[in-house]
Amino acid sequence: MTPARLQTRIVPASLLMEFALSTTLFVAPVLSAQEQNPQKSGDESWTATKQTSIPNTNPSRTTDSHSKSGNRTIDKQRVDVLGPNGQYQPSYETETETVDVDATTTRTVVRTYRWDGNGRRTLAQVTEEESRAAANGNAHVERKTSSADMNGNFQVIQREISDTKRISPDAEETKSTVYQRDSYGGLAQTRQTQEVKKHGAGDSVEVKTTKLKPDGNGSWKVSDVTEKTVKGDSKDRTTEERVLRSDLEGRLHEDSRTVSNESETAKGEKRKTVETYSIYAPEYTDGKVHFNQRVTTIQKKDSGGETTEQQVEQTNAGNPSDSPRVIEKAKYIVKYATPGTQQTKTVEKRDANGKFDPVSVEKQESNQARPAQDPAPPKDKP
Repeated sequence: MTPARLQTRIVPASLLMEFALSTTLFVAPVLSAQEQNPQKSGDESWTATKQTSIPNTNPSRTTDSHSKSGNRTIDKQRVDVLGPNGQYQPSYETETETVDVDATTTRTVVRTYRWDGNGRRTLAQVTEEESRAAANGNAHVERKTSSADMNGNFQVIQREISDTKRISPDAEETKSTVYQRDSYGGLAQTRQTQEVKKHGAGDSVEVKTTKLKPDGNGSWKVSDVTEKTVKGDSKDRTTEERVLRSDLEGRLHEDSRTVSNESETAKGEKRKTVETYSIYAPEYTDGKVHFNQRVTTIQKKDSGGETTEQQVEQTNAGNPSDSPRVIEKAKYIVKYATPGTQQTKTVEKRDANGKFDPVSVEKQESNQARPAQDPAPPKDKP
């Protein structure tokens, strides 16, 4: 197992978080048009600018950039908001620097900057991570986060250590411990996580994650357990996840459940349905999980671009026994240009009269080229 690198991404508030997550698959970093010569070292760079407009909310502009040179990669994201003078002003920026030290070691530094009232950019937070992987599948990750105080002095506020080891030919275990700054100026253990992942036939996976917290008497107690199963393959897959939380007596009770079904046709059309169940579903107070929401996403691709449509269904809070109805819709369009891409995303929400009104509009332009090694399927014939 190769340890996952630290990923920091600041995403504007969205009514459809699942949509935002699913569509990131469409825009992975690729070589720019002038850098697709396979004889080169893999250096690449691109930039993308996105405008976000939400009614009764200050417009924002997000600029992402990516550059890779040799074993060093820099990813930046800057968010600007419209100021009182009608001009965009910087709000915050993150810079993620990743260095592949050697075949088994990766160092990542994430710097977060903010602008003060005088327009000066100041470093607000730094997260440093080093991950090491072994040929036998074992891995070790250390991560620390430092934050600036009122005087600009940096102090470590959190530290995390994670170790992964192979416990059988088809299973691995990861143990993590989180330390946070306490009132005495030191770091105290605040959370432990134990995860066991078992691989079955094909792409099937079972994952059990147990989180523990201090009980106040020097020992640890289970706070919640997550059980996840994945069955099927990349073309037809079902994922079920259950979250159990402990009560005051330490007994575990099911708190929520998520069931996801994914499929892909021979023409490349992808369909994903995610249903969530919760003990907090409207109008239910029996402590059992009930249907809460269904999100359906359909992704289509042809030689000219990609289109993703999504709808969110929820139960009627006043009459939960009624069939779920669509309350939100979103459409995400990517058009291939030369040499980059153009993207738009529109989110609509049903109002009290049943009419769908736009609540969010995003437009993005990028000089990111379409990957030559990923040809789109031909357009469907009428």
